[in-house]
Amino acid sequence: MRKFAPALAAVLLLSACGQGAAPQQQGPAEVSVVTVRTQPVTLTTELPGRTVAYESSDVRPQVNGLILARLFEEGDQVRQGQPLYRIDPQPYQASVASARAALGRAHAAIASTAALARRYGELVKINAIARQDYENAVTQAQQARADVAAQEAALRTAQIDLARTTIRAPISGRIGRSDFTTGALVTAAQANALTTIQRLDPIYVDVQQSSAEVLKLRQRIMAGEIAREGGAARVQLKLEDGSVYPIEGELKFTDVTVDPTTGSQAIRIRFANPKGLLLPGMYVRAQLVEGTKAEGILVPQRAVGRDDRGHATVMVVGQGNKVEQRQLETSRTVGDSWLVTGGIKPGDRVIIEGGMMLQPGMPVKPVPYSPKAASAGKPAAAPAQAK
Repeated sequence: MRKFAPALAAVLLLSACGQGAAPQQQGPAEVSVVTVRTQPVTLTTELPGRTVAYESSDVRPQVNGLILARLFEEGDQVRQGQPLYRIDPQPYQASVASARAALGRAHAAIASTAALARRYGELVKINAIARQDYENAVTQAQQARADVAAQEAALRTAQIDLARTTIRAPISGRIGRSDFTTGALVTAAQANALTTIQRLDPIYVDVQQSSAEVLKLRQRIMAGEIAREGGAARVQLKLEDGSVYPIEGELKFTDVTVDPTTGSQAIRIRFANPKGLLLPGMYVRAQLVEGTKAEGILVPQRAVGRDDRGHATVMVVGQGNKVEQRQLETSRTVGDSWLVTGGIKPGDRVIIEGGMMLQPGMPVKPVPYSPKAASAGKPAAAPAQAK
């Protein structure tokens, strides 16, 4: 009997401990919430595009001849009217001299025919000559004056051709490479340009936007859902390396025709380019400010889940601090939030953290969400997923 006494005492002690321990009751789960409020929301659209020179001009010869000299450095900034090429002028100098001589002959013919017409005019008054002879003399004098006008025009044409042997810049801008060298034979209005000049300050950015999106935007503006600021729309530009261009652009033109093959409209934006950072043909992304929604509702994307049908849903703290599931109507993303058009209202408390295992109807303990506390090391729970 003494052998079993210690074992029996241990059993009785464990039994007493088990009967005396009261079960621990776990309270409602703590969740972080944000209270929905309305606020002005700036609506933007980001569209891909290409930069286009503000002005571009292909330089071509307007007369035939050999290039004697190139008068610029490739890549330089040139001004309008600056000489670029010199074509052999000798044939055109000869044409000017010939036209000038022909003009002199025409002036000499005027003197003789005019004098003859005056004499015949006196004689016809006394019937000393036939009237037909007088009229012929008057006609010859008129033809001589017409010849003078024709020779003056021919001289002017020859002088213009001579002036065109010096090819000048049609616009101011940055000049490209020269495709023709000294000694090359060129012809008037040839297909290949000698070089190209482009004006890069300011510079255009051409983008394409869906006509359906443009129509939707116009309808929302007409309905008063979006307020648009006066003047041209503001545009920001993202470059190929992801950096933001430091100067805002100005929307200048929206094409009135929809491309039937793509269903899009062309939009042209103008940017100042004082340092020449933007070059024609660069791929960029333009961020257009469409307008401002005065009473927008934003919900963080991390709080939004999807149900079995793919509908956007959130968990909110309803009456009695119980979880409710709401189906959202969303229109677009704004930063890291969804712009919500239906499903929740101002004052609703949306669960941001602590909703991983929640089910509708479960009681919770809501606390205000603090981004600082979350970033300080408090583990952030996954967003609530609809069941």
